[in-house]
Amino acid sequence: MTDMLRPAETAVPKTADSSPKALKRSIGVVGGTLLTLSCVTPASTLFVVVPDLFGSLGTATALTIAIGSLLCIAVAFCYSELGTLIPSAGGEYAMVSTMAGRLAGWLVFVLSLLVVMIVPPVIAMGTADYLAPVVHLDPAIAGAGVMLLATLAGLLDLRANAWITGIFLVLEVIAAAVVAVLGFAHSQRGAGSLVSMQVAGSGHHTDTVTAMMVVSGLAIALFVTQGFSTAVYLSEELEHPRRNVARTVLATLAISTVIILVPVVAITMGASDLSTLTGGDISSMVTAWSNSAVGTFVSLCVALAIINAGIVMVIQNSRVLFASARDKAWPEPVNNVFAKLGRFGSPWVATLAVGVPGALLCFVNLDTLYGVTGVSVTGMYLLVAVAALLSRRGSHKHTPAWRMPLWPAMPILLIAVLAYILSQQETSYLLWTGGITAVATLYWAFYLRPRKDTRWLVSLPEDQRT
Repeated sequence: MTDMLRPAETAVPKTADSSPKALKRSIGVVGGTLLTLSCVTPASTLFVVVPDLFGSLGTATALTIAIGSLLCIAVAFCYSELGTLIPSAGGEYAMVSTMAGRLAGWLVFVLSLLVVMIVPPVIAMGTADYLAPVVHLDPAIAGAGVMLLATLAGLLDLRANAWITGIFLVLEVIAAAVVAVLGFAHSQRGAGSLVSMQVAGSGHHTDTVTAMMVVSGLAIALFVTQGFSTAVYLSEELEHPRRNVARTVLATLAISTVIILVPVVAITMGASDLSTLTGGDISSMVTAWSNSAVGTFVSLCVALAIINAGIVMVIQNSRVLFASARDKAWPEPVNNVFAKLGRFGSPWVATLAVGVPGALLCFVNLDTLYGVTGVSVTGMYLLVAVAALLSRRGSHKHTPAWRMPLWPAMPILLIAVLAYILSQQETSYLLWTGGITAVATLYWAFYLRPRKDTRWLVSLPEDQRT
């Protein structure tokens, strides 16, 4: 490939005054796993994202999520190997830029920015539905409030946020467990229903879910557990990143898959009929299985889970923006502002820059953005897999790092599967994502590439190369 970065250690000559600013390394595997699990936010994913899958895939939802989780194992292997080679707050873009070239890294950055800017307000707007048993709020206002609260929390240091999100995480796991227990206790159909591939059509008609519908749904299924990649964004703040990044990524994927998939199976088996399942109103199902008090408890736990997700997503997003400024992605005045670190060691300007617009996005119609997000996540994983395929050449071949099993078969298979999943997505989603990518490519061609000696200098902070 052309326009390759030199190894991170020699990418940019450093002086005492010009070394990239580094975030404070302050958390271990437990703290990192709590933060990363909170970004996956199993309960809010279960209650906000999964109902859309029930609406389109019916009884095939659990199967689709299971297939997506298996694919995510290969993705997690790629993230783990690349994350230990390139432990940077830039996450995917730092890894891909180093391995596959600066343009590929820039496109990954744009795709990741799409995901991390759109998803928090979309999920935050779901807070109003789950606060309804206590107070009725406009979804946009409730979502904006959650985003601003998450922004304030994001200004604290990472250790404090690990404890905050850890407490909220316990509550959302309890809510997911309650749903699972109630669903299994009120089973209306056997395990065979999980592969019956049925969805309620108009009236009392039953439609069959085709294999192509499942493949199309995999883009969203990949998004369901997507948050495990947060461990890579936190790699500059994890102690002993060469060891702990892989542990955090793999542990988070395993735990989040169980927390999400088990309740989905229980809901599929426990829904009173196919129309109820396809309707996806999980709170009403919980109330029907128990009583209004239990339904209210679960709803409040989900509301806290959404707030929790907002906090972690703002933390993650601010690290991406901070790293892009440190790596000179923007005009110099913008870089100087976004690279500022605050009193608690957090990138406070970058935190405000992602949190405040997220609050404003809650007042925008975001109905089609789940599809755009699914395409963006799939495209991002595809480029990460390409980088993983290139991770054992040159100076990186002998770098101490966690190494995935079955290389290079694993990334090659992943590239083929993800490319096929992309080909099965709706044209409108592909056009939206493609259009944004095209604009980003023009920015690269006319601003970043002509200034390759002073812009987009993806590097690894000096004190992280251990």
